[in-house]
Amino acid sequence: MPVIDNRRRRLGAAAGTALLTLTLAGCSGLGRTAVGPVTYTTERKAVIQVNSPSVRGCHPLAPAGAKEVENGTLIDIILYRTRDCTGPGTTYLATRLTDQKAPDSLPWRSFTTVH
Repeated sequence: MPVIDNRRRRLGAAAGTALLTLTLAGCSGLGRTAVGPVTYTTERKAVIQVNSPSVRGCHPLAPAGAKEVENGTLIDIILYRTRDCTGPGTTYLATRLTDQKAPDSLPWRSFTTVH
């Protein structure tokens, strides 16, 4: 009888492990966010905060753009001078850092996350 009990325990443990693995794999891509805020200041000195943005897609900033961006999230971001996250002149902003645009350059108008 002890041999049967050990087999049942092993089978139960294996089934539980497989179920847990499938559950985690199925939910891992849903609703992932960059935990924390991206805070930016516009040319008119308005301070705007985007809390926990999605890790997917392009995130447009205010129409006039941003002159200063603080990445308070747990992942890095890339700043773009266009509204659609394309083109040259990007800036890589690591987590927990702040960057200001150069006086003669265009403002940042969008960002993506690095994941």
